[in-house]
Amino acid sequence: MEIIIDTANLEEIKHYNEMLDLAGVTTNPSICKKEGKVDFFEHMNAIRDIIGKEKSFHVQVVSQDYEGMLKDAETILDRIDDQVYIKVPTTETGLRVIKELKQRGVNVTATGIYTKMQAYLAINNGADYIAPYYNRMENNNIDAREAITEMARLIASSGSQTKILAASFKNVSQVTSAYECGAQSATLSCDIIKMALNLPSIQKAVDDFKTDWEAIHGVGNNIASL
Repeated sequence: MEIIIDTANLEEIKHYNEMLDLAGVTTNPSICKKEGKVDFFEHMNAIRDIIGKEKSFHVQVVSQDYEGMLKDAETILDRIDDQVYIKVPTTETGLRVIKELKQRGVNVTATGIYTKMQAYLAINNGADYIAPYYNRMENNNIDAREAITEMARLIASSGSQTKILAASFKNVSQVTSAYECGAQSATLSCDIIKMALNLPSIQKAVDDFKTDWEAIHGVGNNIASL
């Protein structure tokens, strides 16, 4: 199971990289917009410096034509490093780009997936990751659980090395559902991680343990002070 963080905020990346055994970081133009008008490549390289080269780093092309997508990909690889996973929208043009990049030995994440057929075509073209948009699928009356389950089944039956990188979540339940349906990886916003850990009952349990300890050993004492 892989947990990837979906943000371009340097402080958030530092915080969660220290807290969790992150598998990597994903970004896209909408996420980058939240950071304001920063030097794009300086910012991307700062992210790489935080997570290191051993973790996956996913950066999306912006162009929509074939030559432009390839040029974007080449520039990303040149100005960050050649281990970056190039995120390519799974469109007709995008599939052509994915095929070409994989023939060059480039790491590729097929993104913007709503349907099983999109996923199957990206798997066929050798994408390293496919990113089904869980919540957006549900908003389009597509059964995300069923779709991810079938994607995972096809990957297993075909012997493909493609991983499912589930994305686009609005709550914790969707994340756990994606993993349970066979997604090997999920990319989470910081809000989702906070939501998972901020259940009031969690803090109450911790406070109760402290109260019970202090009832025996005195207020302010801990194990280290014994």
